[in-house]
Amino acid sequence: MKAARDEEPGLSLLVHRSGEEPTLLHTGLASLEHGLPIGPDTAFNVGSVAKQITAHLILLAARDNLLRLDQRAADLLPRLKISDVTVADLVTHRSGIRDAESLLSLAGFRDLDHYTADDLRTLAYRQDQRAVPEGHFLYSNTNYLLLAEILETVHRTTLRDLARHRIFGPLGMHSTHFKADPRQVIPAAASAYQATHHGWQHTEVPVTLPGPGTLWTTVGDLDRWLTHLHQHWRHPHQLPWQEAVDYEPSDHEPYLYGPGLYADARPDRTAVFHYGHEQGFSAAAHVEASGLRMIVLSNNAGLSADRVTAAILRDLHQQPTLAPKEALVRAAALERTPGAAVRPQPTLDDWSQHTELGTFICDQAPGSLRLTRSADALHLWRRGTRDQLTPLRPGVYASNGYILTLASSTDQADRFTLDLDRAPGLTYIRQ
Repeated sequence: MKAARDEEPGLSLLVHRSGEEPTLLHTGLASLEHGLPIGPDTAFNVGSVAKQITAHLILLAARDNLLRLDQRAADLLPRLKISDVTVADLVTHRSGIRDAESLLSLAGFRDLDHYTADDLRTLAYRQDQRAVPEGHFLYSNTNYLLLAEILETVHRTTLRDLARHRIFGPLGMHSTHFKADPRQVIPAAASAYQATHHGWQHTEVPVTLPGPGTLWTTVGDLDRWLTHLHQHWRHPHQLPWQEAVDYEPSDHEPYLYGPGLYADARPDRTAVFHYGHEQGFSAAAHVEASGLRMIVLSNNAGLSADRVTAAILRDLHQQPTLAPKEALVRAAALERTPGAAVRPQPTLDDWSQHTELGTFICDQAPGSLRLTRSADALHLWRRGTRDQLTPLRPGVYASNGYILTLASSTDQADRFTLDLDRAPGLTYIRQ
């Protein structure tokens, strides 16, 4: 008889100590509909883990004199208006270019709306100044969308074919693919799911963004990649490819960020890694100076790969004699994070209870936003969806990953500033 968790989406895990054979563990189902278990050949969407592949291709292009890391990105992307951004700025998230998916969310896009990489690049090209001061870190998927466009420009081929020819083929990563079209079939692909009050539901949406994400791979193929990465780790006191791109402070203290990689540079725990969260999938790829490789892939939205990775690493570091298999079994038994409840949509009656304060537009973002007041609460509307704003202090409100700051009282609101985590400094003006 199967345990309850054997009937749920789950995990593919790998620990590989230097000089030893890798240890693998697979739990749960790749497909709930067909009852297919997760196994060593199951492919997952690894989200932002793809950034290290894209960054490596940029470094190879620089080595081959197809571009320079200190070159202005606008030389290669004529539509880019922020003229002082370099290729290296894009690689290290120091361009100040806002995250286009965050901008698109302001238009009220729903989960199953279709948009393309070029739709997002168009939003990037509307931006005419940095959202943060020069040299400051702002994590933005747009940087890697633009890097993918640069690679396709200088190589005159697609990122998918380039990666297969330069990295995946030579390293034997035959189960690894950049998905360039939502209709593309990925062999042995898992589906991703989220728990709801009524059972499980699919979480994938019809969007593919090669460069910052949309990389499908297996734990075995990622182990080949991390082995290759570690072979370029020439000195334990110098991070991989640090001679080409500096690692500088990131958005997560005490970590640094370099060529598509976060780094923990503390002497007793030197490692490089990246996490990915994409459409209900999550992934973690971690390699230490000692050669220890750790890979966790999840198709359960309530089971985060970075949390599982942290538990495994804690056990292995605190108990050096612990068998890797035991560490994996312990981590796989972690409690799931409860599935996020579906936010109720406002009804037609909601609107009748609100006082209109105005419709606002921003030249850096699509669509328009509306402000209303109901009783003592302020609300922001995006194409029929509504966020109730929580007051933090006079004139400053918060909701769902952003801060709204009014330039005047709510009775005379003529403009406000919206600061999203990855798209700060958006000024909205009353139409």
